[in-house]
Amino acid sequence: MGISFEGKVAIVTGAGNGLGRSHALALAERGAKVVVNDLGGARDGMGQSSEAAREVVRLIEERGGEAFAHGANVARFDEVEEMVEQALEKWGRVDILINNAGILRDKSFAKMSVEDFQQVVDVHLMGTFNCTKAVWEIMRAQNYGRIVMTTSSSGMYGNFGQTNYGSAKMAVLGLMNTLVLEGAKNDIRVNALAPTASTRMTEDLMPEHVQKRLTPEAVTAGALTLCHDDAPNRMILCAGAGGYASSRIFETDGIYLPVDQQTPEQVWAHFDQINDTTQQEPLDSAVLQTQKFLTKAAAHPSAQK
Repeated sequence: MGISFEGKVAIVTGAGNGLGRSHALALAERGAKVVVNDLGGARDGMGQSSEAAREVVRLIEERGGEAFAHGANVARFDEVEEMVEQALEKWGRVDILINNAGILRDKSFAKMSVEDFQQVVDVHLMGTFNCTKAVWEIMRAQNYGRIVMTTSSSGMYGNFGQTNYGSAKMAVLGLMNTLVLEGAKNDIRVNALAPTASTRMTEDLMPEHVQKRLTPEAVTAGALTLCHDDAPNRMILCAGAGGYASSRIFETDGIYLPVDQQTPEQVWAHFDQINDTTQQEPLDSAVLQTQKFLTKAAAHPSAQK
């Protein structure tokens, strides 16, 4: 089965370099009209230039595609709204959003300033919110939308010196989980990509021979599977160096303690049972956890008295 994006309009943020550039070029190659968004700042978010985004547009048009560049700062909702309005005026719809824009300000937590934390959260989390919010009603009205969040193993598993980045990247999964529920009736599918790639964000973090394996194109192959017509929903796809895996949050089956045993001593005494993974399962909404605990309580012999 060939995956085509003919007739689709896509917005890719942070598309002037690295992963975003790769995503934008691949979408255009498969027929999508692409908004190439990039503020054009340095890795830490400082500065501004539209040169990289315009170069991506030039390449797309040179290959027969349609695109335009936009320098919206994703952390500013008014600029994002203007970008989306321009896409609507030009092409009449928005089908795909890949939230890729990001910055790094790595420091140990002891040395991190409030500003370094805030700036990273503003771009990664608020930028993702702003772009998603700006296209949400459009996608609801057309009963179609594909949204990709860019998360990270730094958020899911932790990474030294990245409390700001990891916090924001884990937060976008919370955003995804709720949007999946709210968008389902309008065929808006929301997924997350956890990439490992050699880009300017990571160029001084890895040796050269490792970087050569971690191509952006390998990650883009995963990204495009998350935003086509038959895309999954609520998937966290991990991709890097030609490897692809999924990550999910599971919850153990757990235990029930009757009222007279609901003490920290009893919780600690039952920790082995609480941590038992033999019957763990993913939960598709918060209410299912509540239902599970209430079912256990109702089934306990003490509830029958």
